[in-house]
Amino acid sequence: MTKKISDIPKLDRPREKLQHKGSEALSDLELMAILLGRGVEGHDVLSVANRVLKVMDAANGRPTLDELQEIEGVGPAKASLIAAALEFARRRIRPEGLKISFPPDVLPLIRHYGDRKQEHFICISLNGANEVVAHRVVSVGLVNKTQVHPREVFADPITDRASAIIVAHNHPSGELKPSKEDFDITKQLKAAGETLGIKLLDHIIFNQKEYYSFLEKGIL
Repeated sequence: MTKKISDIPKLDRPREKLQHKGSEALSDLELMAILLGRGVEGHDVLSVANRVLKVMDAANGRPTLDELQEIEGVGPAKASLIAAALEFARRRIRPEGLKISFPPDVLPLIRHYGDRKQEHFICISLNGANEVVAHRVVSVGLVNKTQVHPREVFADPITDRASAIIVAHNHPSGELKPSKEDFDITKQLKAAGETLGIKLLDHIIFNQKEYYSFLEKGIL
C-alpha cells in the first residue's frame, strides 16, 4: 500500500528530500509526485503518482494524453504536464549512442526500475560498435515472476538491426540470486540469439543498489 504524504516525516517528503539530497536520491514515485504537485480529494498525490507509473510502464514510457486522463486524479492540465516532461526528457537525454564497454554499463539506464513492486524484463539493443540503439520493457510480471518468450525479446532488436542485446530484470524482493526460471530463460535467449545472429551479451538481475551478472559469474 502506498504511503500518504502526511504519513512521511517532513524532511523525507519528495520536495524537501529533493532540496536536501538532490534529484538523484528520489525514486520514480517521488519524482512523479513532485511533477503532479498535489493529489485530489480522496486520492493522495503518492497514490496518484503510483497509478501514473503503472500506466507509463504499460505504455513503455509513452502514455497518451487519453491514457493519462483515465487515471483518477489526473485531469487535462496534469496529463499535459506529464506528457511535456516526458517528451522534453526524451529530446534532451538520449541513451541512444551510449557506448557500452562492459554489460553493467547499462545499469544507469535501468536502475530506476529497481524499486518496482513487479518484475520488469528489459531488453537493450546494441549495434556493432556496442552502442545503445534502444532499450525497452518487454514484459511486466507478478511480484516475483515475469513471463517472457524469446520471440517477444527479439522482436524489436530484429527491427533495430541489433548486433547484440543485454537483458535485465529487477527482483522486487531485493534478493539477487537467480531462480531456475532465470537460468532457463537465459539459456533459451542465448540459443535463440545464436540462431538469429544477435548475441546475448549478458543477463543482469538488479535491485536499487546491487546487481548480478550472468557474464561476470561465467554463465554466459
